[in-house]
Amino acid sequence: MMEQKWKQVLIAPDSSIRDALKIIDQASLRIALVVSEAQQLLGVVTDGDIRRGLLKNFSLDSPVSAVMNNHPVTAQNGTSRRELIKLMNEKGLLSIPLLENGKVVDLEILQRNSPEFRHDNPVFLMAGGFGTRLKPLTNDCPKPMLKVGDKPILELVLLSFIRSGFHNFYISLHYMPEQIQQYFGDGSKWNVSIKYIYEDLPLGTAGALGLLPPDAPKLPVLLMNGDLLTTVDFEQLLEFHNKSRSDATMCVRDYEYQIPFGVINGDGERVLSMVEKPIQRLFVNAGIYVINPEVRAQVKPNQRIDMPTLLEQNIELTKKVSMFPIHEYWLDIGRIDDYQRAQIDVHNLRLPA
Repeated sequence: MMEQKWKQVLIAPDSSIRDALKIIDQASLRIALVVSEAQQLLGVVTDGDIRRGLLKNFSLDSPVSAVMNNHPVTAQNGTSRRELIKLMNEKGLLSIPLLENGKVVDLEILQRNSPEFRHDNPVFLMAGGFGTRLKPLTNDCPKPMLKVGDKPILELVLLSFIRSGFHNFYISLHYMPEQIQQYFGDGSKWNVSIKYIYEDLPLGTAGALGLLPPDAPKLPVLLMNGDLLTTVDFEQLLEFHNKSRSDATMCVRDYEYQIPFGVINGDGERVLSMVEKPIQRLFVNAGIYVINPEVRAQVKPNQRIDMPTLLEQNIELTKKVSMFPIHEYWLDIGRIDDYQRAQIDVHNLRLPA
C-alpha cells in the first residue's frame, strides 16, 4: 500500500473516539491503528469496536484506547499477499497491519471492488405509507417520491445501499404505487434488480415481509423505512449483524433529554443524593433493521404486524436481538419542518450522486 495512505490511519491512544471515526471515514480503509510515539502497534479500532463502545456508554469524546482491540490479528512484513488474503478470509477481516519488531510498516487490505464486497442480501424498502403529516405535499405524490435536493428521497436511499454493495431490492407499495414503479422500473438504470411488493391493505412495518417471494435470497434481509435520510454505511451494519451472530438487529439512535427539576434519590425518609436537572440518555428505534430468514419466516402472508412486535416476540423466545447504534446523520422526514430541514442538510451531506 502507498506509504502516505496507511500513515493516514495512525492515531495516538489518547485521541478521541470522534477522531478515530474521522480517520476511518476519511481514509476509506475502515480501520484506525493506535500506535505509540515510536509507532509500536497498541491496538486497532474498527467501526464495530466504536459502536460496541457506544453501547457501553462511552461517548465520542472518550479516548480511543477505551474501545480499541488490544489483540488484533497482525502479520510480519514480507508475508505474501496470497497468505494475507487467506488469513483475512479465514478471520473475516478487511485489513491486516504489517509489523517489523512490533512497529507498523504497512497495512494490507481487501479491495472494495473484489467479489467479497458484493452482497446478495435482499434489501426491503418500505414505501407504502400515506405521508399524512406531509399534506398537502403528498396529496398528489407519495412521500418517498418527494424530492430532497434534485432526487426523490427513495432514490437517495437506494443509492446509499448500492454504494455499500447491495443489488437485490424489494420495494413495498400501497399509496400511489404507479408513480414509484414508473420511476424506478426494474432497477436496470442503476444496474440492480428491483421487485415490488403490493399491500392491498397496510400491513404495518413488518407485515410486508410475509409477501416476499419464495425466490428471495435466504440471507439476512435489510429492512428500512423509505422516508429516512441517513449516511449510515449499510455494509458495516450487515457486518455488525453477522459478527454478533444475531437473529435480528435494530438500528438505534442516542436520545438525550434534560429533566427540568432536581432529582432526589432516597431510602425511606432519608435523602441519599440530589442531582440538579440530570440528563437522561436513551436509545430509540431508528427504523432500520437486519432480520434473519428464520425470523422473516414467522410473518405469514397478509399478516398485520409491526416490527417492534415481531422483535418483542423473538426476545420472548430468547432469540438474540441486537442494537446497532447510529452515530451518523439520520433524519425521519415525517413532517413539513423535517422536509424543509432535509432540503438544507442535503447540501452538507456526503450522499451518493
